[in-house]
Amino acid sequence: MKFINNKILLVSGLSLLSIFSSCESDYLDKDPTESASELLVTSSLENLNVALNGMHRNMYYRQNSSQGQNGATGIVIYMDVMGEDVVFPSTGNNWFVSTLRWLDNTNATSSNLLYPYDFYYGQIRIANIILKAAPDLQGDQVLKDKVMGEAYAFRAYCYFMLTQIYAKRYVAGTSNSQPGVPLRLDDSFNPIPRSSVEEVYKSINSDFENSFLLLTGKVRSNKSHFNANVVKGLMARVALVQGKYASAATYAKEARQGFGLMTNTQYKSGFNDYSNSEWIWGYKPIETSSDFFGNFMAYMSRNYNSTQIRQAPKVVNNLLYSQFPTTDVRTQVIAPTGVHTSLSLSSSYSKYPYTSQKFLSVNTTGTVDNNTSLGDIPFMRAAEMYLIEAEALAKDTRESESKIIFNEFTKNRNPSHVGTTKSGAAYIDEILTSRRLELWGEGFRFLDLKRLNLPLDRTGANHVSAVTNNLSMVPAGDKRWTWLIPQAEINASQGLVVQNEL
Repeated sequence: MKFINNKILLVSGLSLLSIFSSCESDYLDKDPTESASELLVTSSLENLNVALNGMHRNMYYRQNSSQGQNGATGIVIYMDVMGEDVVFPSTGNNWFVSTLRWLDNTNATSSNLLYPYDFYYGQIRIANIILKAAPDLQGDQVLKDKVMGEAYAFRAYCYFMLTQIYAKRYVAGTSNSQPGVPLRLDDSFNPIPRSSVEEVYKSINSDFENSFLLLTGKVRSNKSHFNANVVKGLMARVALVQGKYASAATYAKEARQGFGLMTNTQYKSGFNDYSNSEWIWGYKPIETSSDFFGNFMAYMSRNYNSTQIRQAPKVVNNLLYSQFPTTDVRTQVIAPTGVHTSLSLSSSYSKYPYTSQKFLSVNTTGTVDNNTSLGDIPFMRAAEMYLIEAEALAKDTRESESKIIFNEFTKNRNPSHVGTTKSGAAYIDEILTSRRLELWGEGFRFLDLKRLNLPLDRTGANHVSAVTNNLSMVPAGDKRWTWLIPQAEINASQGLVVQNEL
């Protein structure tokens, strides 16, 4: 396997995208070559930390990319528009429409199909450089543990995402010998074949275990970085996919320690502030690193003043909305009429029923129409951990324990909740339905449908056939759930990387 576009990713990750260490970043930016930049970065722990900061900035702001491919945040949107719960009432100016129609994942030359592959392997490339260099460098042991711990977490997270997208789903109780993705754990460029899904998951779990050991007890600078809680949360996600339900429940419970559920008032404030007590991991774009029309809030907020938001705001599946009472705060950020009386939007904003105002960009101008697309981006919240714990306990035949967790969570979101009365499969469905509404727009729905081996079903909902191109159903297990390997990778691999089923 050869890293596609590796020079761009390496230079941007190591030289240009430091978040906090501006002096070091300016110094590294002056070097024009990849090899010299790598030598400079690997010369000290402090410079490795600069590279690590660059990896975090890559997550929400990536130079040399197309609009709509803004770090991992663009992939978050991909993963939701391919589901049934984020509805496009019109094509707007066509951002993400081909992805919504399931055209990109079956087109090996699509730039949108290439982007996640390119992005995550670029991050892996930098993580491998850090993990190779750090052990031999002298310096503060706390800083070394932090840099290595976060690099392990990044590598595991990226392989987890790659395998979920480009390989067939993990099936507990089987060998999982199906092709995964190329598993590169060094800084070489020689072509290598795809490892099995089982082999990739073994590496993912090993990296997270190493990360947790190194980061335990370490204090992070802010919520954009990994700490032990974030790593446990990621381990909970992996365990849930692997059907290791006892572990998933334990990890989720540990991950949310110290992060309480937000109030209903906070829930309605716009999901744009990572100082919220519930946010475990998130990113904070700032004016100097803003991509304006490419920011997450430029696509997902209700109030940013752009053609995309004005013409094609993001709408909630009306069938999902109807399953919750109006006393649930999560329905109170959805406007059944689309008017959004609390926002005072100008007449230039199209109004569609069930439009969401869950995400609001931060209005720094004081005007009615918000001309900034800034707003913090959630990547992990305590709510997700409650829902993982409840689902995992229920599937681990510990329903009574699960209900304690689920009722605590639901009571927070709906003060009128008196406790679930369902049991068995119906109770698990209730948890999963709550998860759909709670994590709407945060990048989980396609991945959830795939891990649960469920079909895509948009029938009967408020989808617009002209927008979806009449794509209403994709059966569970259909080959389209597994994205094709980018043709550029096939070409670069010298025949070692095989294509997924067409």
